[in-house]
Amino acid sequence: MTVKYTVPGLSTDQVNELIGSLQGRLSAYNDLHLTLKHVHWNVVGPHFIAVHEMIDPQVELVRGYADDVAERIATLGGSPKGTPGSVIADRTWEDYSIGRDTAIAHLGALDLVYNGVVEDNRKAIELAGELDPVTEDLIIGQTAELEKFQWFVRAHLEDIGGRLSTGGASSEAAASDAARVEG
Repeated sequence: MTVKYTVPGLSTDQVNELIGSLQGRLSAYNDLHLTLKHVHWNVVGPHFIAVHEMIDPQVELVRGYADDVAERIATLGGSPKGTPGSVIADRTWEDYSIGRDTAIAHLGALDLVYNGVVEDNRKAIELAGELDPVTEDLIIGQTAELEKFQWFVRAHLEDIGGRLSTGGASSEAAASDAARVEG
C-alpha cells in the first residue's frame, strides 16, 4: 500500500516501511490476545485459578496494544488490517497448538509464544529507531509490558536456582511437555 499523506517529517517511503512493520505487530497482537483467551478457557489443574485470573489482564492490555498500533498506522496515513485473514497472511509462526491442558503446560507453551512476540517487537523497535521516535516509543512501551507478562509466566516455570523447566524447548509441544514433567 502506498500512502497519500503522512505525518510531517517522514517520507512516504519511510512511512510505508513503518506501516509494514506495524502491520506485523497488529497481526501478532490480534493473534496473541486470542491465544491468551484460548489459554484462559483451556487451563485445568491445581494452578487453574491463578493462571486463569493472571491471563485476563494480559488479554485486555494486548487488545489495547492492537488498537494503539492500528491507530498509529492510520495516523501515518495507512489502513490497518485487522481481519482474521490478515492475521493469517501476516503469520510467520504456527497456530497455538495446545488445547485443554494443565496450567503449567500452557505456561510452558506461552513462554515460547512470548519469546516470538518480544523478538519480533525488538526488530520493529530497531527499524522504528532509525525512522520515527514516536513509533519507536510506542513499541518500546508495549514490549516492556510484554516482557513483564513473560516474567509472570516464567515465574511458574522457574526453579529455585533460576532454571526454566522449558529451557531449550523449540516448540510449544516440547515446552508444554517439559513444564508438565517439572511442574
